[in-house]
Amino acid sequence: MRVLVIYCHPVETSFNAALHAQVLQGLRAAGHEVDDCDLYAEGFNPVMSREERLGYHEVPANRAPVQHHVDRLLRAEALVLCFPTWCFGLPAMLKGYFDRVLMPGVAFDISDPANVRPGLTHLKRISAVVTYGRPRWTAWLMGDPPRKTITRYLRLLTGGSARTDYHAYYHMNVATPATLDAFRRKVGASMERFA
Repeated sequence: MRVLVIYCHPVETSFNAALHAQVLQGLRAAGHEVDDCDLYAEGFNPVMSREERLGYHEVPANRAPVQHHVDRLLRAEALVLCFPTWCFGLPAMLKGYFDRVLMPGVAFDISDPANVRPGLTHLKRISAVVTYGRPRWTAWLMGDPPRKTITRYLRLLTGGSARTDYHAYYHMNVATPATLDAFRRKVGASMERFA
């Protein structure tokens, strides 16, 4: 399976970096073709310009500023995202990727505004590996926006057909080496079974 991995963390020595490496190792061990998109390493610009916004609905010209990323997304059969939760949301870099790449003519078709159709129906699997600084109950109290973005919004863009899973490590602030290692191994095992 062709898997696009979207990784978003600026620090190469972070636990998220270790999880990213585990994701790649597990997917490759399972025989998948992996396209590793490290947003920070690639210098992705998350800021939508005025010109982009003005041309947002101009399909297919709207793709031009991010054509390379659109091509990678449309080529994928599966999507795996690896990121931290900051301020109970997606990191700005990842949110900017969603804003700029998941556009009309790519992620959805709004040619009939009363009947918006999904555009990512080629994706069969979506998975996310996410860390949180706070405990699960706090994320639940806040509505857990990252979980909903992955398990509801992205899945909706596939027409509801993509199988979705969400691997969350809550309460990084009190993590121990043993609990972090156990989660990393769990993620690796999940990626080795990814299908």
